[in-house]
Amino acid sequence: MGEIQVKDLILNAIKNKKVNVLKELFETVPTIDIAEAMDDIEDVSLLIYPFRVISSEYTGELFAELSSESQEKIINAFSDKDLIKLLEESYADDIVDSLQELPANVVSRVLRVAPGDLRKDINQLLNYKENTAGSIMTTEFLEMKNTVTVKDAISFIREKGKDAETVYTIFVRDAKRNFVGTVNLDDLIFAKDDETLEDIMDRDFVSCHVNDDQEDVANMFKRYDLTAMAVLNKEDKIVGIITIDDVVDIIVEEANEDVAALSHVAPLEDSYLDTPAWRMALKCIPWIIVLIILGTFTTMALDKIEKTQVFSIIPVLICFVPTLMDTGGNTGGQTIAMMIRGLGTKEFTPKDFWKILGKEALTALIVSSAIAVFGFVWFTIEQYTGIVTNDKAEFLAHFNDTIPTIWNGLVWKDATYFAQHTFTVSGIVAITLFCGSFLSKCVAVMLPLGVAACKKDPAIIAQPILTTIVDVVSLCVYLGIAVGAQFLFSGLFS
Repeated sequence: MGEIQVKDLILNAIKNKKVNVLKELFETVPTIDIAEAMDDIEDVSLLIYPFRVISSEYTGELFAELSSESQEKIINAFSDKDLIKLLEESYADDIVDSLQELPANVVSRVLRVAPGDLRKDINQLLNYKENTAGSIMTTEFLEMKNTVTVKDAISFIREKGKDAETVYTIFVRDAKRNFVGTVNLDDLIFAKDDETLEDIMDRDFVSCHVNDDQEDVANMFKRYDLTAMAVLNKEDKIVGIITIDDVVDIIVEEANEDVAALSHVAPLEDSYLDTPAWRMALKCIPWIIVLIILGTFTTMALDKIEKTQVFSIIPVLICFVPTLMDTGGNTGGQTIAMMIRGLGTKEFTPKDFWKILGKEALTALIVSSAIAVFGFVWFTIEQYTGIVTNDKAEFLAHFNDTIPTIWNGLVWKDATYFAQHTFTVSGIVAITLFCGSFLSKCVAVMLPLGVAACKKDPAIIAQPILTTIVDVVSLCVYLGIAVGAQFLFSGLFS
């Protein structure tokens, strides 16, 4: 069944109040698909209809998947009694995620009507710093004492398990409420009834603290293949858990932030389609202005080169400036992407600086050499075919004011003379390509590691600085080599 067809069925069932059809759809269609269909409903009475007729085991999850606009409409339309029922069927962390997107008056009402224990959990989660383990954890989990027997634990799960975020991991504490281990559901099922949780629990558990960065938590899930993790306070007592579904959201969020930063765009809070054009523009404009300002250094370098008049002596060189700048930026961009990814996934840290720099320097040497050799051949082909031509008066006069190419055969009129000019120009550009590419890859290692060592996000700072450094240095190297070539081969360019 196609996505459009499912959406039409859901909307038709709600608008025509077909309870049986709606119940069947809720049992067979993923909740996120239902939520996306309902977000298109403008009529509030139709929007809240499923919450009146569908079992509460679905409505809590449905509410969490709706857009903030739809959530606000539902909360405003519900009576306090209905709102309490909805909150009781929702997880605290999902409620907090919703509240962070809602107006203050709506948040105040939710907190006012929420049951005491739930309000305490919500306030606790809201008080943790954004993007920390505490801000994404849930307080609905199965916690048992280490002296509980397997039989009693299974009975407890049957009684309370539906209200927990997960039943696949049980978190075990001692008499002093210290977190001491975990028990997987499969281990519990196959254990003997009279065994205690202490007998079967895993003591080599992995946990995090409430102030740990959420990206670090996601990497721990990946490293240790976890489905749930305990979150501890400063006294090492368990205050909540994080589950794999929360981690998937974190990974997507962090990846979007890195991609946005590398593209010089501020991350979007909402989806692309839900973000107005004016807000999209505001996300782009600041970065463009920053890059224009940084481009001043490149302009200054070109201004100094122009004053040396090297381009008037060897005018064809100016044709290769964009290629040099683009190639340097591209080779550095490849390295910087790998560095940021490696830092993000904790494959290495700034402490590995010299090891990484040595490896990348060798890689840069190989890459730059290959680029320079290819560049020399390609730039020579460009000049022989006439794609790039030397329009210096003395050069043209040597060929009777006609641009020599292989097509008109004039390059063979004085093959040695033409080859000397061509190979010199190709050599200047190829050597600059080598230097620029080598430098670019080395700087692309140093910048992200340096920024990360300062506890900043390397994706935000590294790329624009890299581009500026590589452009300026490449132009300066180009100038130096060109002036040197002019001095060594003054006869050719006189």
